[in-house]
Amino acid sequence: MTDSIERVLFTEEQVAARIAEVGTEISEKYRGRDVKLIGVLKGSIFFLTALARAITIPVKIDFLAISSFGGASKSASRGMVRIAKDLDEPIEDEDVLLVEDIVDTGLTTRYLLQTLAGRGPRSLGICTLLDRTVRRIVQVPVDFRCFEIPDRFVVGCGLDHKQLYRNLPFIAVLKPGTEESLATSASRKSIP
Repeated sequence: MTDSIERVLFTEEQVAARIAEVGTEISEKYRGRDVKLIGVLKGSIFFLTALARAITIPVKIDFLAISSFGGASKSASRGMVRIAKDLDEPIEDEDVLLVEDIVDTGLTTRYLLQTLAGRGPRSLGICTLLDRTVRRIVQVPVDFRCFEIPDRFVVGCGLDHKQLYRNLPFIAVLKPGTEESLATSASRKSIP
């Protein structure tokens, strides 16, 4: 699997250290209160788990999932999404932190913030593992970020390419052409 990696942007040790720092920042900001972390499935699972362990105040956890609609393969990047799996619990009067693996264009994050804000939380913030500001179309208020990244396709720590690479303990850039080679090998496997 690592044959497709061009380079490591952030090592496992760097990721762990930065998540610990952000966990401390969150613990200080919400001291005396509890915070509800809302993870966006599937990409945020690895980050949310590590982050929750780094936070020293009481934490609640819930998840939601989004899916694109409208027939366009890149509709999520244009902000055309819907909630495919909603929260299990209400968030009214709660301090809520939306946990993302990556904030990119800002369109999906804005949609989620608007949706969650309409449910009456006491406060609503964003925490992201990766922030790719160079691609931002819509400005969103990122309260906590671990790393800002360049405009490259990255994997690891929950970020995937065709459901692969999520389990890498570091953040890496894929080699150019990896998408095509993965698609070709996948189609070859499906030929009887």
